[in-house]
Amino acid sequence: MSPTSITMTGYGVSPGLACAPLARMTPPVITDPDEAPGENAAHEVQRVRRALTEVAAQLSAIATEGTAGAILEAGAAMAGDPALVQAAAHHIGQGAPTAHSLSLAVDTYCTQLEQAGGYMAERAADLRDIRNRAVALLRGVPMPGIPRPGHPFILAAEDLSPADTAQLAGGDVVGLLTEKGGPTGHTAILARALGLPAVVGCPHAGDLPDGTPVLLDGRAGTVEAHPSPRRRQQALDARTRTQPRTKGPGRTADQHTVELLTNIGTPADALRAAQTDNEGVGLFRTEFLFLDRREPPTLEEQIRAYTQVFESFEGRTVTVRTLDAGSDKPLPFLHLPREDNPALGLRGLRTATLRPGVLETQLAALVTAQRRTGARMRVMAPMVATAEEAADFAGLARSCGVQTVGIMIEVPSAALRAHDALPHVDFASIGTNDLAQYTLAADRTSQPLGHLLDPWQPALLTLVASVCRVAGALDRPVGVCGEAAADPLLALVLAGLGVSGLSMAAPAVADVRDALADLTLEQCRSLAAAVLDATGPATARATAQETIETFRAVAANGEGL
Repeated sequence: MSPTSITMTGYGVSPGLACAPLARMTPPVITDPDEAPGENAAHEVQRVRRALTEVAAQLSAIATEGTAGAILEAGAAMAGDPALVQAAAHHIGQGAPTAHSLSLAVDTYCTQLEQAGGYMAERAADLRDIRNRAVALLRGVPMPGIPRPGHPFILAAEDLSPADTAQLAGGDVVGLLTEKGGPTGHTAILARALGLPAVVGCPHAGDLPDGTPVLLDGRAGTVEAHPSPRRRQQALDARTRTQPRTKGPGRTADQHTVELLTNIGTPADALRAAQTDNEGVGLFRTEFLFLDRREPPTLEEQIRAYTQVFESFEGRTVTVRTLDAGSDKPLPFLHLPREDNPALGLRGLRTATLRPGVLETQLAALVTAQRRTGARMRVMAPMVATAEEAADFAGLARSCGVQTVGIMIEVPSAALRAHDALPHVDFASIGTNDLAQYTLAADRTSQPLGHLLDPWQPALLTLVASVCRVAGALDRPVGVCGEAAADPLLALVLAGLGVSGLSMAAPAVADVRDALADLTLEQCRSLAAAVLDATGPATARATAQETIETFRAVAANGEGL
């Protein structure tokens, strides 16, 4: 008798269906506080230093390219921080066993990171991965990591580190399932970049033993253990229909244009994304040049990096976001004060009030790279809250030679008063991840609050609609570069609201293009109107699906619109 099918739910963070046996990560070694300490404290401290140096080298070695590379290089810098060795040395000096001393040191830092919240809380998982790797070296046991069963499998873990996720490309992993994590964590970002279906924040995933047949839906966020033969066939059929039906620029069925762009984080990301069918870059995150540095990158360093990106996308638009850093992404050279609530503090454009030279140098580098390459460059500032900030940034950018200036709309005040801010700039881009965070008062790194960050939240879509109305009246293009853009169904709603461009991870572009080609602009508008009347995200999603089914039924009966 076949086992009964069981369905679990988490957060669907990377679309796609995967059906395969489940295999678990090799667990980390648990350190023993009662283990005999080393006889020579100085020797044991040196062992810890060597282990952490080796971990830093390992992370740098696999940080070869892309968004994963930037995250791994940041991890390598953490592993090489002398403060970690000093903290472990303190515990060794008090007589604690060597490996356990490192665990105690890491636990202390992780607690501090988690209390800081925001981006820093996400770094705690990276630091624990460094600990696990170093402890394995100290103990001389196999490194915790990805299993190699020799057949396609769905990888299950409590959580995944960037180092683990970065090594998945080209292997037998066909899907990711984690007990922890949220929609905006590293696992979600890297899974989307790799095009792997993923469900995170599924607390009961740990109940599934190795080898359990699993059907994972990375869009719906569902995980079916022991799926029926019918469901397995459905998954197989869906995977065989992955060839895109359309190519070229984004168009609705009646040829209304919706620009389809991609998100990148490094020159290597740009090189890879440029080889796919898209219209350019809707979000170039420039933080990779600045993270974990004691001094800001020089003008020439920045010119070289930006030139590489622009050359990769020759003839296509590249939308650059200026440095989005601050207390939630601390950069030592900014010397910003510690804040109790960093998500609401000095971040994004606000950092320029204290260190204007950093922004001025970045703008100068961008303009120089643009002039050398002839790139179609647009530059936008993050975390703009007021019309005054929009005007000040536009004035500075234009004085530096930027020809097309925009702002990110990710603060509710900017959305509500778009009619004040947009006249000062040439375009806007809505960052739905942060806009959801601030609209719903839900920390985007908080797993328990992940349901509030659903991009189908009616309050969020109402703000998007409001911005689009203003942008339309002013003849300003407005895009969406949050994760909402990667959902083909929601992309139709956004097009109906008046969004002129959608930017997403490169693997998602084909599905969004196909979805747009199925509906006319008027149908998209009808869809959007129906969704705005919904009272919650689940109702909004269901309303959209039902409305599209109605469109299809009408078309099948030959009734037209």
